[in-house]
Amino acid sequence: MNGPSNHVFNMFEDAESDAACQQGDQRGNEDRIRALEQRVELQEDEITLLKSSLSDVIRRLKDVETSSHYGGMKKPSPLKNTFHPLPSRPHIENSPRPRARPPSPGLRKRIPSSKDDGHKMNGNSGDLRRAPSTDQLNRDNKRSSFRSKKSSGNGKQPTFNAEDASVRMHLKGRPVVLYKPTDIETSYNINSSSALPDNKLKLEWVYGYRGRDCRSNLYSLPTGEIVYFVAAVVVLYDPKDGYQRHYLGHNDDVKCIAIHPDKLKIATGQVAGLELDGRPRLPQVHIWDAVSLTTLHVLDSFDRSVACLSFSKADGGAMLGVVDESNDHVLSVWNWQKEVKITEAKSSKDQVLLCEFNPQIQGSIVSCGKNHINFWSLEGGQLVKKQGLFERHEKPKYILCLGFTANGDVISGDSSGNVQVWTKGRKIAQILESAHDGPVFCICAIRDGFITGGKDGGIKKWSENLQTVKQTQLPEESGSVRTIASNDKGQLLVGTKKNSILLGDFEADFQTIVHGHVEELWCLAVHPSKAQFLTGAYDKQLVMWDATNHTSLWFKTFDDGIQSASFYPCDNNIIAVGMTTGRWLILDSSNLELITVHTDGNEQHDVIKFSPDGKFLAIGSHDNMIYIYNVSDDGRKYNKHGKLSGHSSYITHFDWSADSQNIQSNSGDYELLYWDVQSCRQMTSAPSMRDIEWATQSCTLGFTVLGVWPEGADGTDINSVARSTEGKLLASGDDFGKVHLFKYPAVQPRSSSHNYSGHSSHVTSVQFMAGDDRLISTGGQDCSTMQWKVV
Repeated sequence: MNGPSNHVFNMFEDAESDAACQQGDQRGNEDRIRALEQRVELQEDEITLLKSSLSDVIRRLKDVETSSHYGGMKKPSPLKNTFHPLPSRPHIENSPRPRARPPSPGLRKRIPSSKDDGHKMNGNSGDLRRAPSTDQLNRDNKRSSFRSKKSSGNGKQPTFNAEDASVRMHLKGRPVVLYKPTDIETSYNINSSSALPDNKLKLEWVYGYRGRDCRSNLYSLPTGEIVYFVAAVVVLYDPKDGYQRHYLGHNDDVKCIAIHPDKLKIATGQVAGLELDGRPRLPQVHIWDAVSLTTLHVLDSFDRSVACLSFSKADGGAMLGVVDESNDHVLSVWNWQKEVKITEAKSSKDQVLLCEFNPQIQGSIVSCGKNHINFWSLEGGQLVKKQGLFERHEKPKYILCLGFTANGDVISGDSSGNVQVWTKGRKIAQILESAHDGPVFCICAIRDGFITGGKDGGIKKWSENLQTVKQTQLPEESGSVRTIASNDKGQLLVGTKKNSILLGDFEADFQTIVHGHVEELWCLAVHPSKAQFLTGAYDKQLVMWDATNHTSLWFKTFDDGIQSASFYPCDNNIIAVGMTTGRWLILDSSNLELITVHTDGNEQHDVIKFSPDGKFLAIGSHDNMIYIYNVSDDGRKYNKHGKLSGHSSYITHFDWSADSQNIQSNSGDYELLYWDVQSCRQMTSAPSMRDIEWATQSCTLGFTVLGVWPEGADGTDINSVARSTEGKLLASGDDFGKVHLFKYPAVQPRSSSHNYSGHSSHVTSVQFMAGDDRLISTGGQDCSTMQWKVV
């Protein structure tokens, strides 16, 4: 325990020293000395506490796979750092020796193979009131582990063997030997520094919207822009002029948003987490300028996550109400301009979904959620709470949304489909039973009444005397109504639970202006010659995007989740799609007709690729096999050629050689193997493959990409790499939401790179578009696709 304890304490000491230095810069040497003295006095207690906490963490990590209750979540998926190191394998040619099959890396966000040990797939996000999502726990665990390995110095450094011109690196304790191509200079020095690429990336467009599990997150600005968020990006989108701007001040999931009464300032709140070096990443509220996109103020002192926000209205927006996701869901009121907390109070043990200042009554706040609606008043600098009384009315399980009439009465919608009107006290004055067939998800106040939207996809306009005036229904494929806003033209903006945004009104059909995926996103394929690309997700949707107009050209829903896709090089209308069930299919994108459907195994196909000459199709499966098919009849006929068997874990990546004769492949246990396609045999002499020209470079293990791996990497940190068509740039997507841009080849360990934030989940895929002028990246559980301009 001494080593880990010392490390944890050192981490704490570093943070304290940094804080002390900042105080010294601002307040002089006296404050610095005082802080140091206080730290010395507290050291004994801190060391004891940290040792105790670390011991408990280690015990929990050992028991997490069999625990039935951890942090308020039931049966959590195994965390990444529970993956046991693989035995060292000294065979220098990366060919597997017969041995028991190791488990697949638990942290990789792919479904583990049934042929590996029985790790369960990562679950969906848990209840943030009690614990962060599984994805966030995994990322935080990795960051802590990552810092530990770097600080302790236990990670083995890559070494160069001049005799056979090879580099030996270690991933999770396992050696990987990579052979230097002869076109790399003979004076190669593994200790030399690397140069940054001449190009950089600029975020050009974000595809997607977070409506599935967030509410009240869509607004219209006087500029004609609409504002919403996805992943760690707040998007300002003008649908008329077709441009986006992005606020990039957050470094993790944005969960809520509020607009100041002047419509010029915006507040957004994010979740907690850990930095890559292990420092805590606090949940924060950012108040920023909607014109310049500059951060004006940052508020912290919240727990776990910021659940909801609201600017005061009656006083012109001088105060900001914030509810966090602590056990007590603390409501705090801030003088945000001075960054001073005025007061705070415990809201509820149950989940809080919304808090809103009453626009007509100064100092009045309403909050609601599971089993409650609370009416707050700010009196003498303190919050006074009164619970809403349902009296003779049935109490719903959830109060889901809030609105206000012109005279300050409160309107609420519940999970039973009812709408309540509350008097200025805390009693129900009137109730509209069965206003919707199912939960009422949103209320939008307008001049002559209000509008409601529900899980049934219905949108209803109500008069001031609570009579239905108009109603309409969203198309079934759009999903339930999550939130509604109106723009200056009287049109309705509707955010849905299927992560789409629609624009329309009661007289005309609604048009989708933002389309998004709803479940984990892995599939990305770029068109070989056009500014188009495909994405596919576990929501069973395959979408073709236009990268110039930033619109979806078409989408098709299948029976299975989608894992991978590839364009046929001889006819780009032909698309191969790998599913999560062992099926793969060929689609004609010109008419969206299925040409053929095949099944190989019963596990997901992580990679599917046509050979450069179009004569073969290879499918890399989670059952450790690569299946090879002969392609004929202009991409419409497929006959099985054979399968490549030799990997001891699931296939993660592979590349075709430029002459379509060979394949290099990676697997979940960090193997790099080579294959002869005609004979379907493994090429056991890895040095003989060092000078093969590869049509692409998507394998994360290889000599020309060894520089993408950070110090202390565990083999799952890098999910995707892509070489530009001209071979000058290399991009990577990692497990920490970062996109990196390197100079190609990246042959120095820990090569220098530009790195970019935006994704809040593991970056599952990166690919350059035709012409190398753009890069596309996809986020796994943030369900977003981001388009970067190469500048």
